[in-house]
Amino acid sequence: MTTTATATPLVKIEGLHKYFGHHHVLRGIDLTVNQGEVSVVIGPSGSGKSTMLRCVNLLETISAGRISVGGSLIGYREVNGRLHDLRTKEIAAQRRDIGMVFQRFNLFPHKTALYNVMEAPMHVKGQSRETARKRALELLDRVGLADRADHYPAQLSGGQQQRVAIARALAMEPKLMLFDEPTSALDPELVGDVLNVMKDLAKTGITMIVVTHEIGFAREVGDRLTFMDGGVVVESGDPRELLANPQHPRTQEFLSRVL
Repeated sequence: MTTTATATPLVKIEGLHKYFGHHHVLRGIDLTVNQGEVSVVIGPSGSGKSTMLRCVNLLETISAGRISVGGSLIGYREVNGRLHDLRTKEIAAQRRDIGMVFQRFNLFPHKTALYNVMEAPMHVKGQSRETARKRALELLDRVGLADRADHYPAQLSGGQQQRVAIARALAMEPKLMLFDEPTSALDPELVGDVLNVMKDLAKTGITMIVVTHEIGFAREVGDRLTFMDGGVVVESGDPRELLANPQHPRTQEFLSRVL
């Protein structure tokens, strides 16, 4: 649990709706995440958790509502009360401030761990090779992989690949980190290493939204816990209070199956 969270909202999701054809996946999501806060989202498969994250990171266009990060409207600009789509270049600029770690690691298979971390700072931010290399080595050390810098993804375990993916996201110095079930594709014995990296990251004060099934992580590290089901926020509050005494019957039913 972070101690640096303040009352300044970094993320505001207001009335978020998302349709895929006729399928109404998100049905009016409201969520606020304060600066420095670790916001954990749980819920059954198909509840819309990952879709919500993808909307925050502009990987999905929203059908209605609005999302702001750092006071800036994501994906749009507002002119005289009307929303206008941002250009592709402007969207890319917004995305640089939002790091995302996926279920699958999505590393470049033909590049070493070191070059996977160096790539975006050099090509997107224009860092020199020397600067990017120094920072990448620092980040790999931070996630416990300093001795694997010259290894290719195929030479790394799933947990190690996921830690490289975290280092890669951090290399862009984002103001917001999104985690989409980062341990769900890992063998059980590899989950702990990734969670420990995330716990250490939370202590630095970076703002995080974490979609996960790891209830222990939510209880130990989260500042806020949100339970989603059927595309809506069912219940939200202090993780320890919500887990110990859920108020909504659907939350009670879900937690009875996972605790």
